[in-house]
Amino acid sequence: MSDQIEKKLQIITTLKEKSVLKQKVFDNTLEAFCAIKDVLKSLSKEVNTSLVGTDSRIRLEYTDRSNFDAQIKVAGDILLFSMHSNIFQFDREHPAWKTAYIQKNKYNAYSGVINIYNYLADSFKYSRLDDLGYLIARIFINHEKQYFVEGKRQMGMLFTNYGSEEISSQSLQLIISSAIQYALEFDLLVPPYDTVKIATVGQAEAKIQHSRVITGKRLGFQFNSDDVLISNPQKT
Repeated sequence: MSDQIEKKLQIITTLKEKSVLKQKVFDNTLEAFCAIKDVLKSLSKEVNTSLVGTDSRIRLEYTDRSNFDAQIKVAGDILLFSMHSNIFQFDREHPAWKTAYIQKNKYNAYSGVINIYNYLADSFKYSRLDDLGYLIARIFINHEKQYFVEGKRQMGMLFTNYGSEEISSQSLQLIISSAIQYALEFDLLVPPYDTVKIATVGQAEAKIQHSRVITGKRLGFQFNSDDVLISNPQKT
């Protein structure tokens, strides 16, 4: 067999195996993201019904931003749900490789990703483009619709099911409710004095005109991956 024929066969094999699998992962992830949109819409209606007669500013507001982006405003917070259009494989240092599920089949490590970011609602309202948002969780979904959640402590502790449970409307409801509760409890802190004690004339003018002073819930404080947990720590 010539090298040219062998290379062609390798291409065909890769397309039939890995590329078809990635398309399946994409389809499953998009299906889950559409389900997230449905959950967000339903949750907004249900919660707002219970808020009748209260301050209208605390009502939930759902917005379908695009095929891959949706958001929900909760009082002074916005949760942005964003699906990545590409498929990823976990890096070799990721704890997911230690699970029996992935060790059994390396193709189980290919996943779609849905990110959940927390922003201040005022950042969008006043077009403060330099304000900060934080990734509070991300959902991984593979070709068998198996999933796990990686996120901050309140998020990552909830799910220990990778390889044993498919993503469902019920699991998405729990993920979304947990994300909203986390955002509500994740308060805006006053930045350290030394980080804001000097401001240029341009910054002052920008603040007056556009409210553009960089703001984030942990501005000036560490918000690293040290307290990130995954949903399936060394499941066997």
